[in-house]
Amino acid sequence: MFENMNEEEARREILKQVSEYAKKYHCEKREYNDGDRIPYASRVYDEKEMLNLVDSSLEFWLTAGRYTDKFEKEFAGYLGVKFASVVNSGSSANLIAFMALTSPLLGERRVKRGDEIITVAAGFPTTVAPVIQYGAVPVFVDVTIPQYNIDVTKLEEAYSEKTKAVMIAHTLGNPFNLKAVKEFCDSHGLWLVEDNCDALGSVYTINGEDKLTGTIGDIGTSSFYPPHHMTMGEGGAVYTDNPLLNRIIRSMRDWGRDCICPPGQDNFCGHRYDGQYGELPAGYDHKYVYSHLGYNLKATDMQAAVGCAQLEKFPSFVKRRRENFAMLYEGLKDLEDKFILPEAAENSKPSWFGFLITVREGLSRNEIVRRVEADGVQTRMLFSGNLLKHPCFNEMREAKTGYRVVGGLENTDRIMNDTFWIGVYPGMDEKRINRMIRVLHDAVL
Repeated sequence: MFENMNEEEARREILKQVSEYAKKYHCEKREYNDGDRIPYASRVYDEKEMLNLVDSSLEFWLTAGRYTDKFEKEFAGYLGVKFASVVNSGSSANLIAFMALTSPLLGERRVKRGDEIITVAAGFPTTVAPVIQYGAVPVFVDVTIPQYNIDVTKLEEAYSEKTKAVMIAHTLGNPFNLKAVKEFCDSHGLWLVEDNCDALGSVYTINGEDKLTGTIGDIGTSSFYPPHHMTMGEGGAVYTDNPLLNRIIRSMRDWGRDCICPPGQDNFCGHRYDGQYGELPAGYDHKYVYSHLGYNLKATDMQAAVGCAQLEKFPSFVKRRRENFAMLYEGLKDLEDKFILPEAAENSKPSWFGFLITVREGLSRNEIVRRVEADGVQTRMLFSGNLLKHPCFNEMREAKTGYRVVGGLENTDRIMNDTFWIGVYPGMDEKRINRMIRVLHDAVL
């Protein structure tokens, strides 16, 4: 086929056939039938993602390259921040976000082992895992229902002379009270890390300005795992407006190097052999100078290529999630004697990741979930429920060390026992929404 073509012509022909293949085998939507299972999330894509993916693979660059550069620039532009760094997962994004705060470059504000980080137990474990793995101390605060976010009235009680940061997630797209948390952090000189993995596209109004969640604290993180608001397959991002934090984030992501040369480039700064670092010999190759004990958490350019196509569609994803949430809420309002329905945070416009439901006293969450699942609607728990109850905490719980709890975690335990959620992903249509409404009615009536 390619005998009489140059490379560019051959590439165009390959991509033309990929487009036809994608339209035929991936983009033709099968008609929804009333008995089909409804997942809580799924990928939403068309031929553009597949074209970008193959285009990147034909270059065979494999590691971060031109698509990564494009995505980082466009993603930062969407968020309205100065710096964005692509990583290989949302969990890696949280790891780097926290570890950046341990850098000696931050001086007195550096997080050291034994310092305390305020967070919640009603969430995903990788928001907390980096804190424990480093040797800092998570301080757990209860949450509110039906917002499912940190109870800000407990912040001052959680504070101690060892507190250095607050690191919490916006739960299933619903922003936490950023005004109160930001004021608390500013008053005590604390870092604020927004785990934005479940809330990309959510808007919070602060000081009269509409801002996207993840951009109000010092560092924000995102996940691009398939069920999330947009996907790269695997992937994530860390973002900030702080040039020093960005330098540390890049170093932590790229083996801990001091060097800022992009992959495949040398002597970007023009001073590769004329520096003095630590106790190394003068002029030691700067490309192999390590200012941090870092990692290799880069994503591939093929992942970023998919992300570039997803980002073009992203505003429509957010719009559809809000519409689906609104339809579910309207359809379930008559069950408020059975269910506590979710409530958006004040001053917010959530980009909902899911529709949270807490069953009222006298009803069994597990029984309802089994009925809903048996009728073909997929459900999920609110992640760990209460992280402190999990086997990963057995040793610390028994030794009564390594973490601190402020007051009781009554609502956290209530979520563990009585809460579940269903999806609102943008691939859902009115037929699916109506079916979910019927199934939930049938489960309790």
